[in-house]
Amino acid sequence: MRTALEPLILSIAACLASASAIAAEVGPGKGYEHARPGVFSVVAEVRAKPGKEDELRAVTLPLIELVRGDPKNLLYFLQEDRTSRGHFVFYEVFANEADFEAHNNMSYVKAWLAKLPELADGGVKVVRMEIL
Repeated sequence: MRTALEPLILSIAACLASASAIAAEVGPGKGYEHARPGVFSVVAEVRAKPGKEDELRAVTLPLIELVRGDPKNLLYFLQEDRTSRGHFVFYEVFANEADFEAHNNMSYVKAWLAKLPELADGGVKVVRMEIL
């Protein structure tokens, strides 16, 4: 015998099954398809000059959306050291070094780099790597 709640219960069950399937696609151990061996990656860091932490943060935060919107960028994280305000660390992944160099020639990257002499202590330190 079917109750009045049965359609609601079936609907909830379907939603939960769908959510579980989505969680399985993005859960632990998932999302590494772009980080395969041989892919070019970069860790870069920049430190704000004393008193310029907020200004450097303000000009750096827009990079997240811009770089992630670049079709040549595979992965991009901007992080700030919790114990040292104004110390930013970037993690970037590109298919190859040529794609990274093309990224560096984008107008928004050049504009950001042009602001660093005023805001950053010593410019950008870049470590170029290959994923193993």
